[in-house]
Amino acid sequence: MTLQSFVESRVGQVLIVFIIILLLCLITVSGKSKSDSKKIDVKALTISSLLIAIAVVLSNIKIFTMPQGGSVTLLSLLPIAVITYLYGTKRGVTAGVALGLVNLIFGPYVIHPVQLLLDYPIAFGALGLGGALRDGKNGLTKVYLTGVFARYFCAVASGIIFFGAYAPKGFHAVTWSIWYNFTYLAVEAAITVVVINMPPVKSIFERIKNEN
Repeated sequence: MTLQSFVESRVGQVLIVFIIILLLCLITVSGKSKSDSKKIDVKALTISSLLIAIAVVLSNIKIFTMPQGGSVTLLSLLPIAVITYLYGTKRGVTAGVALGLVNLIFGPYVIHPVQLLLDYPIAFGALGLGGALRDGKNGLTKVYLTGVFARYFCAVASGIIFFGAYAPKGFHAVTWSIWYNFTYLAVEAAITVVVINMPPVKSIFERIKNEN
């Protein structure tokens, strides 16, 4: 049985769902300090689960699809950044890994264990790495751009290692992966940054953060 067929099998999908549930449970106990680390935060779980679901829906609204994988979607990378903005890096990364595993259930393309990790849990978990920048002016924008850059790094690495053979004639695998992944991620990032910096949208996110 190949890794692709295992992921698509009933056993594989049950295992993935089990891991997702464990990750969601981790979100409930990821306290800000040791004193509150054992508290069950149902609100964080509820909001994070909702945002993960929204990310899945948005990822299927594709503005443009690239010929060799990847697409410009309707703000689908934003929900994990919002979780990070509200709850910090630990929960953001955990939610991102969960989202990556959800995507592995619905649209897997697996050729190697390392590629699976790079393209799914690691790539989406990387979207939550900007938590240290969430406070201060334009916190959500900084969190989002940090996450997208980390996501881009994973996509470039995967492209170089596993998909370099698809580079057009005249392109090196490295330069092709750098350029190819930049084209669609940069476009989506630019659209998202414009949207989240619209005054009404920006004020909504700031108010939600202050209430958490």
